[in-house]
Amino acid sequence: MSPKVLLEIAELKDKTVSQLVQRYEEVFEEECRSRNKQYLIRRIAWRLQANEEGGLSRAALKKAEELAIGAETRVTAPRTNSTEGVKLVVPEPDAFVDWDPRLPPPGNIVERQYKGKMIRVIVLQEGFEYEGRRYKSLTAIAKEVSGSHCNGFLFFRLGRKA
Repeated sequence: MSPKVLLEIAELKDKTVSQLVQRYEEVFEEECRSRNKQYLIRRIAWRLQANEEGGLSRAALKKAEELAIGAETRVTAPRTNSTEGVKLVVPEPDAFVDWDPRLPPPGNIVERQYKGKMIRVIVLQEGFEYEGRRYKSLTAIAKEVSGSHCNGFLFFRLGRKA
């Protein structure tokens, strides 16, 4: 999935219900009847992922709607671990050679609240992306954000090396 779509999905939780309703109506091209924030986030994320991957056939969409009626809608997304305000979206593990175990696999987002601003960094195969720019290390991003040198793993409160 593209970094742009990953960021948009991650930013959904920061939106108000009215903003989510508006985005829902844009992506589904229909009137939104729900005001449940979690439901809207899940539906929009699902649609953005489906559009990114080529979408679904009308028959598949109809079947999905039939199954969703009366059932709790779940996003088929990676599981989430949370520690002290930092969220890591961690997919099922793949085999990575020489991959630091403190980092989530490429394509995931590392988040941290810093001075009232949510810092979102996309983990790439080689490096990281923050606000459209690529960095070689988390330390470089931490320095960019904080204005002073600090360890990137400590700044983002990532676990110790195993």
